[in-house]
Amino acid sequence: MDKLLLNKINSLNVSAQELPLRELEHCTTCPRNCGANRFSNKLGYCKSDASYFISSICIHRGEEPPISGPNGICNIFFGHCNLQCTYCQNYQISDNENPLAARRFTLKEVLTQIVSCLDAGCEAVGFVSPSHFIPQFKIIVNALHELGLHPVIVFNTNGYDKVETLKEIEPLVDVYLPDFKYTDPTISQKYSDAKDYSEVAKKAFSEMYRQKGSSLITRENGIAERGILIRHLVLPGHAQNSIDVLRFLAEEISTSIHISLMSQYHPTFNVNNYPPLNRTLYQDEYKKVVDAFYDLGFYNGWIQDLESYENYRPDFKKRHPFED
Repeated sequence: MDKLLLNKINSLNVSAQELPLRELEHCTTCPRNCGANRFSNKLGYCKSDASYFISSICIHRGEEPPISGPNGICNIFFGHCNLQCTYCQNYQISDNENPLAARRFTLKEVLTQIVSCLDAGCEAVGFVSPSHFIPQFKIIVNALHELGLHPVIVFNTNGYDKVETLKEIEPLVDVYLPDFKYTDPTISQKYSDAKDYSEVAKKAFSEMYRQKGSSLITRENGIAERGILIRHLVLPGHAQNSIDVLRFLAEEISTSIHISLMSQYHPTFNVNNYPPLNRTLYQDEYKKVVDAFYDLGFYNGWIQDLESYENYRPDFKKRHPFED
């Protein structure tokens, strides 16, 4: 790492940088609006305090091609989540009842690790599950800018975001990378403990679209530098939910938007008692959704081989969760 940059990191006025953390004294940063004082012992829904509670900062090469780019993306995986999906592939770090899901970094440690990834060739920094850590997100991005660093900022979210929050961070986000999980409130309540997910997510996507439009603007090397890429994970036994998700996007957002239609679902031990989630996806289920993708008029995006579930299984107990 450049010594001048390291000196800049060490000389940052951390107390001035961290002023936005005061928002967490009465936390309404995500749609839960639980109002918890995250500086106290009485934590809210996400069981997260006011620290930089992060599971991993690493180079990730397994995202969609415009997100990873040729050298990978520097991903910051926050601990815990404002959704509690029964089938979460990242359950090791997303479970709000697990106090060891992450560790508490200092701002300088976060910046040092990010700079190390940028030095290795990453052009983008992704914030994964950031919805309950918006103040920390703002601090990190602003600190990078103060250091003279302007990587592509990717907001990798589950879609359960407040419109007011998205408006606040508009100047800081280059690319939105949200999941769109459900349109059925019964399913979202059963699987993610959020009956209002569909209502909230639809408004969030409309706001993201207002900010970025439907184009995914890329650099000469293919890296996305502005836009939206919406992900949808097809769940076993719920092809109709996936089709309804696509229909909303086609009718209310745009058929020119980029969509990553994922077949990589893998049943974890947490869904043993949740049929049909306790099995992998059937070929005909995924084909039905892919056919709907084309029938609805979408033409930008990615589909996966059905065997992809064998390749996307991170282990956050390792130093690098995506490498053997």
